[in-house]
Amino acid sequence: MADKRRVEIFTAGCPLCERTVALVKELACSSCEVMVYDVREGCENRECLDKMKLYNITAVPTVVVDGKIAECCKRSSLSKETLQAAGIGMPL
Repeated sequence: MADKRRVEIFTAGCPLCERTVALVKELACSSCEVMVYDVREGCENRECLDKMKLYNITAVPTVVVDGKIAECCKRSSLSKETLQAAGIGMPL
């Protein structure tokens, strides 16, 4: 039997996360092994939290395919500088 494509979905149980899980499961075929990690629960033995660090996941939902964040899920992390650049904390 051939290896399967590993699809990991990192969620926090929000409506957007649930739609993402449903879409991935709808698209998955017999060559896909889909794993869903709800990071609110911390996973057994911290596996999902360790994977989030490994993949450098900064937001959910995030889909990882064969160890790489899907292009649609790549985004920069939240920072003081990016929020200030958006105008937060700046008088009108």
